Amino acid sequence: MKLLLSDVLDNTIKKLKTQTANILTLVNLSLGGFAIIAVMNAELNLSLLLIFLAALADRFDGMVARKFNIESELGKQLDSMCDIISFGVAPALLIYQGILGEFGAPGAFFTVFYIGCGAFRLAKFNITENNGYFTGLPITAAGCLTTLSFLAIPYWHPVFFLSLMIILSFLMVSPFKLKKV
Repeated sequence: MKLLLSDVLDNTIKKLKTQTANILTLVNLSLGGFAIIAVMNAELNLSLLLIFLAALADRFDGMVARKFNIESELGKQLDSMCDIISFGVAPALLIYQGILGEFGAPGAFFTVFYIGCGAFRLAKFNITENNGYFTGLPITAAGCLTTLSFLAIPYWHPVFFLSLMIILSFLMVSPFKLKKV
């Protein structure tokens, strides 16, 4: 009986270990989802914090996957789906609620355009070979820059933020190569 319990425990630990990166990826998604809810509740500073915590979870999921040699196609796809929420939708809504809403339809358009470019970039990443380079600005970087820019809203002209969203959108889908670190 003890041997059977030990085997069950060992198998459970092995299964958890193989899913550690995916669990961290889902933490990323959860934080991004809560960041969106925070924006909807006009808790913009909380949203900012949650997006940056999602970035930490995103950083660690890849590190864990490589360390435990548990990278998988499922994990890659799951990571992209979570990243569009945490670094596409959440930052875009944060900036829209913070400043871009003042522009009316153009503000709404470029908010959605940013999200679309991020989704396109992630889809393209998922179907290309891993060659040690990113093509275009990674959505995580774009999302963190967008989120960080929120802190400058009281100090910079609103046109800056509209311009930033347009520039980051095009950088995500641009053909330039960026070495992975």
